[in-house]
Amino acid sequence: MAALGSWRNRLLRRRDRAEVPAKDVGTTSEHVSTVHESVDEERLHALLKEDPNDEVRFAEMANVVRRRAAEGHAGGDPERAQADAVWALAEELAHDSRSWYPLVELARLSLADDREAALRRLGVAAERDPSGTALTHGLVLLREAGDDDGALSLGMGHWRPTEHPLGAGREMVSAAVDAHRLAEARRHLDALGAHPDATGVAAMRRDLERAITAAERARRP
Repeated sequence: MAALGSWRNRLLRRRDRAEVPAKDVGTTSEHVSTVHESVDEERLHALLKEDPNDEVRFAEMANVVRRRAAEGHAGGDPERAQADAVWALAEELAHDSRSWYPLVELARLSLADDREAALRRLGVAAERDPSGTALTHGLVLLREAGDDDGALSLGMGHWRPTEHPLGAGREMVSAAVDAHRLAEARRHLDALGAHPDATGVAAMRRDLERAITAAERARRP
């Protein structure tokens, strides 16, 4: 219970609005529903303490805290309250040295307002996860936000072509193409060729090669 309360305390510290008056006691069915949700919340939190990178459980827990936050701020800014609630949850879990997925979520929430802080969080996430899954998530996040240069910067510091998922290599090549850094795109494509999954590389190479060639033709006068 102490751990569960800690992220709630973080959320309260982030709020800069007036405290919402407590609601009247509801019906018996509402009370049963609230108790059930509380038990489910504790179960999810316990599972996330065991594995802070469980994306499915994190999404379930995020839905719970969003719903609670929206109900408590019906007359204020529910969207901000929901974002703050997820932030508090991710911040709590990110203190675990094994944790990388909560850092990706913190980066997602902060990217628009503080790009440099988001990039730092993604860098730490990539360092904590030698498998390259965190890096792939970070590259996808940045590319979806239109930050191809940020994706390339993140990847150059952490991408290991022979060890990481092919998806990370695809994002690196695609980011270089979209950033009009075509020589770099070809270097990344060549590096991707060293991956042990030769079949996967071959299937991916055809599409990436076409993208690079099309971009090169578009640049010709």
